[in-house]
Amino acid sequence: MNKIKLVFATNNAHKLEEVSQMLGDRYEIVGLQQIGCNKAIPETAYTLEGNALIKAPYVEEKYGFDCFADDTGLEVEALGNEPGVYSARYAGIDKDSEANMNKVLAKLEGQANRNARFRTVIAYVTDAGETLFDGIVEGEILTEKRGGKGFGYDPIFMPKGFDVTFAEMDAASKNEISHRGRATRLFIASFGK
Repeated sequence: MNKIKLVFATNNAHKLEEVSQMLGDRYEIVGLQQIGCNKAIPETAYTLEGNALIKAPYVEEKYGFDCFADDTGLEVEALGNEPGVYSARYAGIDKDSEANMNKVLAKLEGQANRNARFRTVIAYVTDAGETLFDGIVEGEILTEKRGGKGFGYDPIFMPKGFDVTFAEMDAASKNEISHRGRATRLFIASFGK
């Protein structure tokens, strides 16, 4: 069986591995480095949709590949949906996950409302146009970090209906319910296969 090759506009090895696991053996997922794009594509939009729609068309235009891109944000209700589009660089441009988590925890100290959600938007760009896919998982922010798996805010986010954080789940369990998993399944369903 021939694999379907898809270019994922990311340099994030964690995201590349997570999406590759979700898509399985039918798809060959390659990142920006594998197509010779070593440039960090700026994420200058004010929305997740906007950032995804910057990255995918850039690759399609400059490298000639059909491409998908995502942007993901943690939206914390009591913080006016911060960090949102700024999730990766919430505590500074270094994209330091520990510092980002610490900033969220500090801002929520003493706060009873800890409702939050992860949201992923995938943009798929081909010669035929652009399509968006949205995945959301509701949950809450804990008062301390738990677990050593996953990445980003996973150690402080507990999805609704579970008593473990994303960082305490194995990859398959997380992918089954995660925001990125939901958006990715919608994306793949669009192929009609």
